[in-house]
Amino acid sequence: MKLNYVLGVLITGTFTFSNICIAKDVSTETPAGNGPELRKVKDVVIYEDEKMYSSFPSVVKRPNGELLVAFRRAPERKIYGEKGTNHCDPNSYLMMVRSKDGETWTKEPELLYAHQYGGSQDPCLLQLKDGTLLCASYGWTIIRPDGMSNLKTPYFQAAGFIFLGGYLIRSTDGGKTWKGPIYPLSISPEINYTPMGEKVPAYNRGALYEGKSGRIFWVVAATDSPGRTSNYLIYSDDKGLTWNYSAPVAVDDKVVFNETSVYETPKGDIVAFLRTGNFNDMACIARSTDGGKSFKWESMGFQGHPLQALRLPDKRVMLVYGYRHVPYGIRARILNAECTDYATSTEIVLRDDGGSSDLGYPWATLLGKNRVLVTYYFNKNNGTRHIAGTILEMTK
Repeated sequence: MKLNYVLGVLITGTFTFSNICIAKDVSTETPAGNGPELRKVKDVVIYEDEKMYSSFPSVVKRPNGELLVAFRRAPERKIYGEKGTNHCDPNSYLMMVRSKDGETWTKEPELLYAHQYGGSQDPCLLQLKDGTLLCASYGWTIIRPDGMSNLKTPYFQAAGFIFLGGYLIRSTDGGKTWKGPIYPLSISPEINYTPMGEKVPAYNRGALYEGKSGRIFWVVAATDSPGRTSNYLIYSDDKGLTWNYSAPVAVDDKVVFNETSVYETPKGDIVAFLRTGNFNDMACIARSTDGGKSFKWESMGFQGHPLQALRLPDKRVMLVYGYRHVPYGIRARILNAECTDYATSTEIVLRDDGGSSDLGYPWATLLGKNRVLVTYYFNKNNGTRHIAGTILEMTK
């Protein structure tokens, strides 16, 4: 169960879009606003096992062209006779598959990481300029009844699990081996404690970003008051080994902010794409023009979450996001290089055949100069949650 879900911030609603287009199949080109024209080549299944609940992928392309997709996998609880599966599980591990072309993938996933204290969530990959891989995640654990009374308060509990907070792991050999965990700082707005009695270390689901200077930006979430999360910027100047606090990104008395991706524009603005609660599921953007010292947030005028930004070869930005309203699926927009035209950008429907709202979390990478792979988790007819992808071709 996602942290923002258990806080009660998954708000349903309706919104009328003025600019929507469908990414057609290989035979049909579809204009994407002022961006390149896109055509959908195909949908692919990246990983599927009917006995496993697979979700929350991220993807990177290695310097040698190899693609890595990390995802969270746990047992499909229905195999035990349970009614369904939520997002907390003691056997929730980080897994990874590989591909050379984005279409065919290794069938047997590698164990990326199993945390020593509990189940892990949402592996978020970042490849640095020197080839180092970072993977950010966070975890939950079960505390037996005799230990519950000894927990330092406040703590966050969901579905019988206690929140552990965030961590990172690193690889310098292309994901063959990983070192860690690295625990980031706990930022001062955070009020919750871990089961070990320490303040919850910084965490979030969303893309980290390495800026032009080599500084790594990470927009994290924090429970800064009971029942509410907000977003804050932390950064690392030593390739993810240590972290420092920078500034609030989005804080509001009514709106909840959580799962967020960060991006640096060619001009040097730090831009955060925010998931919200208590805001009719509206996607928001926060921008810093002073290197991350201060931010101003606003609605982008459309629904969807979470979001991830991919820089295209011409420096425009492909923004991908899940759509958890009928028709369930995956959507995208092409923004200008500075990400300022979101209000007029055309919405592109990549998938509208999902079986329920439990899908999405897309993450995109370039396959080549003119091709993009968008990964996400999906279900058909509310069936097995699996990792899927859509291959797109840019035609101008």
